Parts: sequence; C-alpha cells; structure tokens
Amino acid sequence: MTEENSAPKVRRFAGTPAQIRSAATFYKVLAYATGVMLLLLCAEMIIKYFAGLELFIGGTLLDGSSNAVSLVNRADITEGVNVSLAILIIHGWMYVVYLLADFRLWSLMRWPFSRFITIALGGVVPLLSFFMEKKVHGEVDRELASHPQAAKRY
Repeated sequence: MTEENSAPKVRRFAGTPAQIRSAATFYKVLAYATGVMLLLLCAEMIIKYFAGLELFIGGTLLDGSSNAVSLVNRADITEGVNVSLAILIIHGWMYVVYLLADFRLWSLMRWPFSRFITIALGGVVPLLSFFMEKKVHGEVDRELASHPQAAKRY
C-alpha cells in the first residue's frame, strides 16, 4: 500500500535572500551588457558579410593616407585596430561571464536545468536577453516574496 503525503512540498532556496538578490543584480547587469554587445555584433556581421567592410581605428590605407575611424575593406588597410574583431572577442568573453551569472542565479534558486538553458539562450538570440532579464528578475522577486521561509539557514 502506498501512503499519500498530503503536505505541500516546501520551497527551498540554496542561499539567503541577500545572496539571491545579489546574484539577480549581477545577472541583470550582464544580461544588458551581453545584449548590447550582441546587437553590436549583429550589426558588425551584417556590415562585414553584406558590404565587405570592417571598422578600423588608425592604420594606413593602401593609397598612403592615414585612417582615423572608418569602415574599410580589410585588404585595403595596414596596421590599425580592428574594432569589428574586438566586438566579437568582447562579446564572446562577456557571454562566458553571463553564463556564470546565469549558473549562479539558477543554482541559488534551484530551478530545473531547462530553465538554465532558456536563460543561457538570452546571450545568443538578439534582443532576447532584455526580455529574459525582465522575466527572470520578476520571477526571482515574486518567489522571494511568496516564500520568505525558504531561505537557507546557517
């Protein structure tokens, strides 16, 4: 015979409300920064693959003139700083930190793994990080408010 447990399952967090709010704030900052960098990356990729141009600061053009800041074909410039490449690299590393922020918040909230994946997609789908941040931050606030007893006790 099976015994039915009529008591509702108690919600538990893996950290204190202060730790969770700190993780949510860190996630919020990274979500916005990663979202902005992803939009810059998308604009850069469109310009690069449709117009064949990249953003360079400094350097010398093949005709001998110096370059300040301009969109040029990579083959037409020597030296200079390739800002397009810098955007790509910065977004990549920022996404790694975004994943760490996602993981910290996910583990403190004890959400299912599928939730981690959907939050992680916010850093690779343009504009999604802004919507996910609003949704996730609101959910964290609601869960903390509705389960004040769920915090980890030391």
